[in-house]
Amino acid sequence: MKKLWGGRFAESANSFAEAFGASILFDCRLAPFDIQGSIAHAQMLGETGIISPEESLQIQAGLRKVRDRLERGDLEFRLSDEDIHMNIERYLTEEIGSVAGKLHTARSRNDQVATDCHLFVRAEIVSVVGLIADLQAALVRRAKEHRGVILPGYTHLQRAQPILFSHHLLAYAHMLQRDIGRMVDLWKRANILPLGAGALAGTTFPINRVRIAELLRFDGVYENSLDAVSDRDFVLEYLSSCAMCMMHLSRLGEEIVLWTSGEFGFVELSDAMSTGSSIMPQKKNADFAELIRGKTGRVYGSLMGLLTTMKGLPLAYNKDMQEDKEGIFDAVDTITGSLRVATDMVATWKIHPERMRAAAELGFVNATDAADYLAKKGLPFREAHEVVGQMVRGCFTQQRELLSLSLDEFKAFSPLFESDIFEAISLDTVVNRRTSRGGTASVAVDEQLKLVDVELARTEAWLREHSATVAAT
Repeated sequence: MKKLWGGRFAESANSFAEAFGASILFDCRLAPFDIQGSIAHAQMLGETGIISPEESLQIQAGLRKVRDRLERGDLEFRLSDEDIHMNIERYLTEEIGSVAGKLHTARSRNDQVATDCHLFVRAEIVSVVGLIADLQAALVRRAKEHRGVILPGYTHLQRAQPILFSHHLLAYAHMLQRDIGRMVDLWKRANILPLGAGALAGTTFPINRVRIAELLRFDGVYENSLDAVSDRDFVLEYLSSCAMCMMHLSRLGEEIVLWTSGEFGFVELSDAMSTGSSIMPQKKNADFAELIRGKTGRVYGSLMGLLTTMKGLPLAYNKDMQEDKEGIFDAVDTITGSLRVATDMVATWKIHPERMRAAAELGFVNATDAADYLAKKGLPFREAHEVVGQMVRGCFTQQRELLSLSLDEFKAFSPLFESDIFEAISLDTVVNRRTSRGGTASVAVDEQLKLVDVELARTEAWLREHSATVAAT
């Protein structure tokens, strides 16, 4: 096919340079969105009289035939056609002849590709929100199933204070809610139409940009044509949101790796979500959790790569911006796969409550409560902290725990200790007295579960509305 821009040139492009500059090997992924935007553009051209109604209908019918062929897998994209736009136009020309050339009236590949990217990101926002909600729901289900299970909470990876396992899982549910919030908020900036900006300065044709926005279910249009074709903020914001979500998944993956180790033994992954060793027959490895950790760097790299690409670009479009696509496609695949794997791991793991509780009974996790006990008896907390610290030191040298001390031994450290100290620093009491909002007590965790259930319901409603928007176009 003759180059759209070939009239200016007397000789063909160098073959290696042509391959170097082509994007079809990766932007072929935008094909359904390119067709989607082109159908709306053709309809607008016909409605405004820029082309005849008959030509508009002919082009739209041809594009639908090309879309059908795409869905059947019958299209072969050619490197010589450079990008997805020219490949689709070639197939449209095969379907309807030279009238296909009128489709490009009043638009440029610059605003065309920007529109494709907006449509793609918009669809992926809906997809990833659904996947995040799936993982969130799996965590909530397991939190409800394991009410009352106690494990040690950690700081610096040292046993710190006992908490409910449900409380720990809900921490991730709340992280994921923020991830959903970022994606939902991004919709406002992704759902703006750039088409009609032309190459950079608009067009002399009497187009109706608002009409295209209506047809494609965009909430509005870019009000500056330079900004429209040069903006990739929405891509960067999507990558940033993915990077933060992957960070949360990586942290969960790290805990799964720890919890499934022999040293912890808190959780056992299903065989379907584990791998073995080629040489050590006893091994059951949390490889998929490790891969989530490792793949997080890919998304970080995509974000930093595009930030670096964009930082020095003058207005408006520059070929550098072609580099946005491989990164976002890779990020989409990475976060999609990671969320699905994480959900399956959480949904099918087996927990060992007895191992969790046994670990929580060691390491002086009730020391804070012993200090709080003395503070409530009137001893300044700093002094109470010192007293209990001395008790811990003594117990540590004798390889004992606080609850193994007799009342007389407690009183040797402070006369304020009474017989109720044993109940005060028992594991269940330590957990269930933390009733402050967001705390680990059963009543506080139940409140968190109610809140997360409400958020899940809101997310489901948002998904229904915005999935319909994506599907309708």
